[in-house]
Amino acid sequence: MQAIQTADVPHLGGSQIGYRFGAEYNPALPTLVLVNSFTTSSELYRAQFSDEALVSKVNLLAIEPYGHGVTRTRSEQFTYWDSAIANLQVLEKLGIDSAFVLGTSQGGWIAVRMAILAPGKIKGIIPLGTSLDYESAASRDLKCWFADDFCNPLILDLTQPVGPDWVPSDEYCDGLAESGLGVNVSDEARAFWAKKLRENYKGDEGRRRIRMCAINLRDRDGLHGRLDYVECPVLWLHGTEDLVYSIANARKEIAGFTNSKSAELKIVEGGNHFLSATNPAEVNAHTIEFISKWH
Repeated sequence: MQAIQTADVPHLGGSQIGYRFGAEYNPALPTLVLVNSFTTSSELYRAQFSDEALVSKVNLLAIEPYGHGVTRTRSEQFTYWDSAIANLQVLEKLGIDSAFVLGTSQGGWIAVRMAILAPGKIKGIIPLGTSLDYESAASRDLKCWFADDFCNPLILDLTQPVGPDWVPSDEYCDGLAESGLGVNVSDEARAFWAKKLRENYKGDEGRRRIRMCAINLRDRDGLHGRLDYVECPVLWLHGTEDLVYSIANARKEIAGFTNSKSAELKIVEGGNHFLSATNPAEVNAHTIEFISKWH
């Protein structure tokens, strides 16, 4: 994969949005935007960038949402709608007229928002291990997690300024790795993400960004009333071992895309919440098939 770069876009009074290509951009190939999950970065898609079959068929373009990776803005306030708008502005800045979008967890919310905002530009979306509800009682009835249990202590703990040496705790780093990659996450993966989290969210600036990410996660708006505005094909991939959102919820959600050209749910046996990382072979194969069909 190529080195991380930033694109200057006008949203929120001016932002620098982190992005990276899998290889040199080829205008003859379709583009797949990759949107990472909560407090990870574009490196969540290392397994996609290293898949020669995938890289040979599509331009992989990972874009880091507000609060994540090297993306920066002067505004401390942002939402998932802001990230969707900024991502579309990155595509415009790079001269890319159309794209597919794959998003993991919160990346799925951003992918759907991009399809709603730019139906002529987004040709298909691939949500992974996600949900399109707000943190509702109905979601919990379907055996999804309760974000307040995770977010409230984090938001409260990060209320006050901290010194320049502050980094996320061992508990936070381990919790993110286990919820995303499974309780049997390898020591190597656990150490990788602990290092990345502490590099990215350091000092008071890092505290402010991770806190706003948690506020976004807890207080997000649901998309159920807007799903009929999604016209492009949808391929939803969900793992049987997802610890955050349930298959029962995914089955309910996919039925909401009533105006999409196609809306299909595929279950990945043994897959975890960060499905592109734990089951890249299945995700990459399904992605190639989907883009080949709809490009």
